[in-house]
Amino acid sequence: MTTAARMPASARRRWIGLIVISIAVALIIVDSTIVNVAIPSIVKELDITSTQVQWVQESYTLVFASLLLVWGTLADRIGRRRLLIIGLALFGLASIAAALAPTGDFLIGARVAQGIGGAMLLPTTLSLINATFRGRERGIAFAVWGSTIGGMAAVGPLLGGWLTTYFSWRWAFGINVPLGILLIISALLFVAESKAPQAGRVDLVGAAISVVLFASLVFGLIEGRTYGWWLSDTPPSFWKLDVSPIPFAFALALISIVAFVAWGLHRQRIGMSTLIAFSLFRIASFRNGNLAAMVVALGEFGIILSLPLWLQNVLGYDALQTGFVLLALAIGSFAASGFAGAFSGRIAPVWVVRAGIALEIIGLVITGLVISTDTPWGAIVAGLFVYGMGVGLATAQLTGVVLVDVPVEQSGAASGTQSTARQVGSALGIAILGTILFSTLGTQFADRLPSSIPAATQTQLVNTVVDSAGAAIPALVKQSPAVGKLAEEAFSEATKLSAFSAAGFLTLGLLATISLGSGRKEDEPAVLPVE
Repeated sequence: MTTAARMPASARRRWIGLIVISIAVALIIVDSTIVNVAIPSIVKELDITSTQVQWVQESYTLVFASLLLVWGTLADRIGRRRLLIIGLALFGLASIAAALAPTGDFLIGARVAQGIGGAMLLPTTLSLINATFRGRERGIAFAVWGSTIGGMAAVGPLLGGWLTTYFSWRWAFGINVPLGILLIISALLFVAESKAPQAGRVDLVGAAISVVLFASLVFGLIEGRTYGWWLSDTPPSFWKLDVSPIPFAFALALISIVAFVAWGLHRQRIGMSTLIAFSLFRIASFRNGNLAAMVVALGEFGIILSLPLWLQNVLGYDALQTGFVLLALAIGSFAASGFAGAFSGRIAPVWVVRAGIALEIIGLVITGLVISTDTPWGAIVAGLFVYGMGVGLATAQLTGVVLVDVPVEQSGAASGTQSTARQVGSALGIAILGTILFSTLGTQFADRLPSSIPAATQTQLVNTVVDSAGAAIPALVKQSPAVGKLAEEAFSEATKLSAFSAAGFLTLGLLATISLGSGRKEDEPAVLPVE
């Protein structure tokens, strides 16, 4: 008799449910990474600017981060599986809108709707795992969940490259629809419902403050290079002051974070529910782990914006070739995640996390060092493979370290907080590293242009290259090889700086893990929760 045959039906259902949950996470991860490869095609067809390029990514991430706390708390109350299914349905509908987008602004709006649906999925899947598995099984479950995130972050570009090259970038969104339908059916069959009936009402005021906080912060980071960091020569149409709106955006973010904490502590004192379970921050593993998760995510996801643009606009790869190069990240991640799962319970998770972050730093440094206008694909693959191994080791185990001491009845709120920390880091990574990329591109290109070119022409060339997110470089090379070569060199230097900057943030994340405990918890019997 096989092991599968000897396994009780409830256990088989639990593990099949884990596969369904992991694929649901894969759906939102693939979608967020698939767009990177498709961006050059989207730029050409919809004629979007470099700022819109950032917003196509950022609108999704921003809304995603803003609502994670709300949905994490609501999942505990109305049912985690129920919210998972609602999120899948909304995500699928928003994907249809994105696939049919006629303009850049419409696409950004569709990405906002995708962010709402996606935000329902991530904390819900974490909460389901935390409520369903115990002891060593929980470590294995988190390893499966984490390997899915790490691997799909790179499989997404490969799938997106294939769809974009042989069909259309629109299919990069359209593929979510049949997958979403399949996942909804599977969740109904194999995922057990669980909830925490004692969960309180959702804090709508806190939710509104958090949205203002994230929106103002990310707006300032992205639009600073467009509107000016202090004085503004090109203010937005709604702005009538000489001073840039960016300082006001940062001030609003600062006021919002103070108001969010004060409001949450007030609700906690009078016994009402809060978006963030502030009492959980008394748990050292939860407090320190969230800080590390946010900083690590800042370094991890920002580089994914620049590499596909550089590969296609400078090295001349098509979307499918770009996907194959980025596949090295997936291979490294899957290999390392398998290692992490196999050694679950034998090595303290925090040491696995530290090893993973260290490998991510090494991989990014290798990648940054080899970036040039004629880098061979093998050199990039080597750096990305090492980086992928780091992602695979760190992702799942860091989640386990953060949630290891959290009571099951607070798993939804804790999962939402942990996911929010990561998504805030991701949003800041895209905003900060995207700004570094495009600002450096403009500066480097302007510095390289010969003085014989009139100043007005220089300004036009720089704006064209930057506003197109580098998509104008291939045409510029054909029109003027010498000037085009300078643009390629500038983009390479900007991408190199983005890689090194990401490595710097990951170094801060590694230092943040010094304060983490072992992340190991005594084994408990696995219990399947019931409604």
